Amino acid sequence: MTFNEGARMDSGRVRVGGGGPGRGGKMALGGGAGGLIVLVLFVLLGGDPSSLLGSDAGAGTYGQASTETLEQCETGADANANVNCRVAFTAASLDSVWSAELDSQSGTGYLPPEVTLFSGSVATGCGNATRAVGPFYCPTDQTAYFDTAFFDELVQRFGSSAGPLAQEYVVAHEFGHHLQNQLGDIGRSQVDPRGAASASVRTELQADCYAGVWAHYADKTPAPNSSEPFLEPLSDADVADALSAAAAVGDDRIQQSATGRVDPEGWTHGSSEQRQRWFLSGYRTGELAACDTYSARNLDKPPA
Repeated sequence: MTFNEGARMDSGRVRVGGGGPGRGGKMALGGGAGGLIVLVLFVLLGGDPSSLLGSDAGAGTYGQASTETLEQCETGADANANVNCRVAFTAASLDSVWSAELDSQSGTGYLPPEVTLFSGSVATGCGNATRAVGPFYCPTDQTAYFDTAFFDELVQRFGSSAGPLAQEYVVAHEFGHHLQNQLGDIGRSQVDPRGAASASVRTELQADCYAGVWAHYADKTPAPNSSEPFLEPLSDADVADALSAAAAVGDDRIQQSATGRVDPEGWTHGSSEQRQRWFLSGYRTGELAACDTYSARNLDKPPA
């Protein structure tokens, strides 16, 4: 899925370098990719996953809030050539889609999340985070955080496709958590945090489904002040790229790779097949109603 080369966006949409002083709390949702990998492996080894996000947000070497923006990311051609620009343009596409669809389908006006690119470490409203956490969303400061070096690891260590929509799926998944925050669902994951049918798994699969809803409209919704969408029409290969990334971060695949066995009682994000199926449920229908994982009796069978 490539961007229309002449597409343009606000260069100030994305910040670079740090999330600024945090405001306490430890709840953060990863699982587009990197957060899932680290959290699952850490839990398998008996660790407390909340300790991966330090409670002294804004302290130590994490620095001050950054106002630097991606001024070099001016056109869709830049997004096709540069991964940081790709994240920024994906965010702009998500803004366009959800500005139209969230209100029309749920009656809730869309409030765009903040987006921060960082390298190495960052201070957030959920605590200090390092690259090891991977992409994640912090509801406290309503910000999605990305260290784009993770995308190489997703391919090299976990076997995902390197296609653009594999990366864009990760961004869309984290925006899915922001939608859950707006709709009042995000706290459910903490009530029932582990197991094959847990609220945590349902929360992550819903974010996958919301990513699919975005993909349904991404090549149809015009960019602001334009008659053309940010993205060119999806191909079957594009969808396969997204499904490859979703499968790469399934709990079962990561557990099998790490320990040689699969334990559904330790799941926090869902199996590879579930993550693919719920993405497709959103993609095929374009409907938020197709993403009601909390009411689903069988997570292996989405409504579409």
